[in-house]
Amino acid sequence: MSDDMYPDWQAVYRDNVDRIYRMMFAKVGNRADAEDLTAEVFLAALRPLRVSASVGEVRAYLLATARTVLARHWRATMGREITTIDEDHAEPARGEVAVSDAPQRAEAVLRGLPERYRRVLTLRFLDSCSVKDAAAALGISVANAKVLQHRALRRAAELSEEEES
Repeated sequence: MSDDMYPDWQAVYRDNVDRIYRMMFAKVGNRADAEDLTAEVFLAALRPLRVSASVGEVRAYLLATARTVLARHWRATMGREITTIDEDHAEPARGEVAVSDAPQRAEAVLRGLPERYRRVLTLRFLDSCSVKDAAAALGISVANAKVLQHRALRRAAELSEEEES
């Protein structure tokens, strides 16, 4: 691979997949979502991206695509739009493992929630229960569980924003 251009799509992927994955992992804090979002970035970039573009142009385009994919992810999961990606997370040294503080932030947010909100979010997202199973565990209807989850996520997003400011 020359310094100016990638020889093919495989080279584009190999050179950029770790960088994109680390950015996504730093933002979402879990492997499964980070892997899915990384795949979405490359799928979204495949058609419009020219392999004849310079390495810098390819990286800039992938970063812009990552912002869009991440914004869509947050909008779909929490009704919250986040469109910034800190460049600090883009280039950790080779061999360095990206470490996320997401578990500690999640625990802090959960501690700040009322018990019912904390319980529904724990069942749904930490214990991987379906809405139906969470409703049964809480002794409420499925519809009530959905409303409770929605309110809990909205309150969690507010608490998260308060912590960040």
